[in-house]
Amino acid sequence: MPYKRLSTAKIAKIVGCHPNTVRKYEEWGFLPPIPRSANNYRLFTQEHLDQMRLARCALNTPYPGKTIRQASVQIVRQAAAGDLGGALENTYHYLALIQSERNQAEIATQLVKRWALGFPAEATRLNLSIHKTAKYLNVTTDQLRNWERNGLLTVPRNPKNRYRVYGAKEIARARIIRMLRVAGYSLSSILRLLTQLDMDANTDIIQVLDTPREDEDVMHAADRWISTLKDMENSARTMITILEERLVV
Repeated sequence: MPYKRLSTAKIAKIVGCHPNTVRKYEEWGFLPPIPRSANNYRLFTQEHLDQMRLARCALNTPYPGKTIRQASVQIVRQAAAGDLGGALENTYHYLALIQSERNQAEIATQLVKRWALGFPAEATRLNLSIHKTAKYLNVTTDQLRNWERNGLLTVPRNPKNRYRVYGAKEIARARIIRMLRVAGYSLSSILRLLTQLDMDANTDIIQVLDTPREDEDVMHAADRWISTLKDMENSARTMITILEERLVV
């Protein structure tokens, strides 16, 4: 092994994080038990360094949602507990999960393209209330109001009672919004896309969804979802390599 004993600062420098991150990983069960010196300093080994690299690959990304994050945390904790075989098996499942999410995200863009070019996205010719529209699309009225409030959707009102009236056009647009949300895209990225599509139906959908404007604050992984999933897929492959190398040592 190239290192016999490493300090907290040395481990942090090698993997590119703050020493407090190393301490937090120990506290959260992401590292194997760490022996202490006579003066109570942590004494890290190559095993801890390899585990830190695994943990950074798994966790050093914008929050991707509960399901993906829980899967990555499980892998890290399994490896920390010494179950490298189980961690490797779950990393392959983790990679498949990310690939499935990416596939769903890309399929959604194909359906959006069809809708943007004028192909029918909604069969109903009814004029529905907000409650009936919510039931029809399997969303909540709060979601519909939120989409309208954030500029994704404009709904005409009945001139007599001022109630919202959802026709085929509004329902189709709401269906597209719901589909993109289910596929993992943020409201910011969907608004960015719909605004551009309203001006040009031939917009490059994936590029717009994945490229925040200069005046946007990127707050979530879903603001550039496809790029995030590509990065996570690469990280998952690196995790597999790390675990396979640890198993043959």
